[in-house]
Amino acid sequence: MPQSPHDRAAEFHNKAAHAHEAAATAHGKGDHLTAHELTKQAHEYSRDAHEYSVQALEHARKAAARE
Repeated sequence: MPQSPHDRAAEFHNKAAHAHEAAATAHGKGDHLTAHELTKQAHEYSRDAHEYSVQALEHARKAAARE
């Protein structure tokens, strides 16, 4: 069964949070290259989360209009 836009947004928000935490850990250990790569990945996940959040909003608006 396909995931709803809400579920996909939540998934990417969680992935972004995890990548941010991993980046902070790497940075704390002095591994700035890894921290930078993880930060870039977190940013990509955040953009994906935003995209799915917009889709979820549109989905909710359409459902409300049908009621």
